[in-house]
Amino acid sequence: MAKESKQGVFITGASGGIGGAAARTLARRGYRVYAGMRSTSKAPSFDADIDLIEVDVTEPESVQAAAQEVTARQGRAGLRAVINNAGIIIQGPLELVPTSDLVRQFAVNVFGPAEVTRAFLPLLRQGAGRLINVSAPTARVAVPFAAPISASKAALESFSDALRVELAPWNIPVSIVVPGAIESSIFVKAGEASQAAMKSADPQRVALYVPQLEAVARALGAQKSSSPQTVADVILKIVEAKHPSARYIANSDARPFGMISRLPVGLRDRLLTRLLGLNNIPTGEVRKSS
Repeated sequence: MAKESKQGVFITGASGGIGGAAARTLARRGYRVYAGMRSTSKAPSFDADIDLIEVDVTEPESVQAAAQEVTARQGRAGLRAVINNAGIIIQGPLELVPTSDLVRQFAVNVFGPAEVTRAFLPLLRQGAGRLINVSAPTARVAVPFAAPISASKAALESFSDALRVELAPWNIPVSIVVPGAIESSIFVKAGEASQAAMKSADPQRVALYVPQLEAVARALGAQKSSSPQTVADVILKIVEAKHPSARYIANSDARPFGMISRLPVGLRDRLLTRLLGLNNIPTGEVRKSS
């Protein structure tokens, strides 16, 4: 893509690791990048070519306002791509996850992309663009103590699969990007939120899960993380592809999840149990109150 090209791209969650890297990469490539984020006052350092767009994907009115603003700036050129990247991670034993956290998980990761897609589709039709949804390996293989994020990304992939056929008459490709473990503050925030939820939960119930959570923390702590730039490079590839594929694995550590998803359920559960260090946790006893 030539530097002088000013095809437009809109991306949500642009203040985060993957979003920020993707915004910079696309801007350097010559695209006019509309970087969506909840608060532009907390925007990271960007190139002058990047337009900051304040948007809360959980608020339909905010999404509509963002679409109107991008339309006003981009005119009839439309957009080359819309990238649903904004996301949060809610983790912990489902028994202890507050209802409000579970609702927010789906509000950001599922309903948000749906709102953005609806609002920005006219711009994609105008620009002969494509839709890109950032997923997670847990969409294919639900991981224990990550039920909320797993379920939300599975729902996002279902949306993507349906939209791929629905939007085919207008030649709007829909692609899913699957990052692996990424160097990003999102995981730190997820851990802090989980700890806060644990402190407000019933201590007796929390105690039931301590051995499992410690084992999982050790297993995940041994993971090697990749730079957000690895995902940004894949996003750029999709934006510029003549015929984008339906699914892209951005990092090698995400690839085994596809193979694990095809295993028989019992074998898959045993494998996850072993990989997460849960196989040596003794079965807890349920004591009946007198």
